[in-house]
Amino acid sequence: MMKETQDKSSDEYQRLTWDALRKSINGLVNKVNATNIKNIVPELFAENLIRGRGLFCRSCMKSQMASPSFTDVFAALVTVVNTKFPEVGDLLLRRIVLQLKRAYKRNDKPQLLAAVKFIAHLVNQQVAHEIIALELLTVLLEYPTDDSVEVAVGFVTECGSLLQDLSPKCLHVSVGCCLQGYPVVCPELDLVEEDDQLTHEISLQDEIDPEITLDIFKPDPQYLENEKRYEELKKSILGEESEDEEGSDAGSSDEEEDEEEDECDEEDEEQMKIKDETETNLVNLRRTIYLTIMSSVDFEEAGHRLLKIKLDPGQESGENIPSVLWSSGVTVLHDQQNALPWHVLAYIRLTEEDTTSSSQIFIKILFQELSEHLGIRRLNEWLSDPTMQDSFESIFPRDNPKNT
Repeated sequence: MMKETQDKSSDEYQRLTWDALRKSINGLVNKVNATNIKNIVPELFAENLIRGRGLFCRSCMKSQMASPSFTDVFAALVTVVNTKFPEVGDLLLRRIVLQLKRAYKRNDKPQLLAAVKFIAHLVNQQVAHEIIALELLTVLLEYPTDDSVEVAVGFVTECGSLLQDLSPKCLHVSVGCCLQGYPVVCPELDLVEEDDQLTHEISLQDEIDPEITLDIFKPDPQYLENEKRYEELKKSILGEESEDEEGSDAGSSDEEEDEEEDECDEEDEEQMKIKDETETNLVNLRRTIYLTIMSSVDFEEAGHRLLKIKLDPGQESGENIPSVLWSSGVTVLHDQQNALPWHVLAYIRLTEEDTTSSSQIFIKILFQELSEHLGIRRLNEWLSDPTMQDSFESIFPRDNPKNT
């Protein structure tokens, strides 16, 4: 579709590139971890983070909320981006503070815990000034309750080491004791030199503009000029080699890819020595397959990237890859103009015996994405279409009351 659009300044072309940018940023943010973050960062800078700064912040916050245990990884990713684009770090911090204030006001504990943890790690990475940490502790402990004390203790546990070094007296006054907490930043996530760190000062008392309109597509009258400007920025960040990826240096880049694959193979072998009893690797594989498809521009790129996914022994037969393929395919039905038929939903039988809690959550997220892309009314029209009922027979079983 993008190739068919000749006018690159047209609204249609800009919308297509916006959708591709959103998918790519979401895919990269969702698959980042402590091991691959150094590889993800260049890929992320290759995307237009000025145009997509709202998308990046939104993706980071959603991913952190869904996986709080990876908060330090997301904070490290933001830290690196912040060194080149401080407006992105500032926007994210403002949105997190706003999320915290709303959660505190509504007594929404899960949202509050997520926001507090994110702020703690941004303080550790010196993206956020420590003054907000002390201010937050004062608010939580001014009129203490069981929940507020629990949140405060968790917060100090995450960033207490840094506060102990920077403001021991203030920490003692706020908490009443000096908690050492975890190490400030683990070595694999300590990616930015101290001189390159850019710290933002923000108060809980500030009036905050989250700039939500940045998350929504709007035609840019200077689209071509701004894209060209970002290309120049990208070259200065990534180095001149990036522009020769498809040129005469293809051979050397292939050698680098081979070296990277060899390193990945060694890492995979090390990881395989540990027996996974919790099926974490299986869940991560499903997640990788899904995100690979969702972040690909077209089916050719998706197929090429899927072939590069490394499978652990036993996963070739143990992972039901078609089930992930149909779920990813259905999500892009709207974007790709019904590129896949709806009967791919027949791959799953939604009953207590045929699903697990994790697969049920996966299906829930799938339909949330469908409703977001298609709209509730449009989705309901599809699901209510009499000619489509064969496709939905297994996912909405009616064979007995229990399954229904």
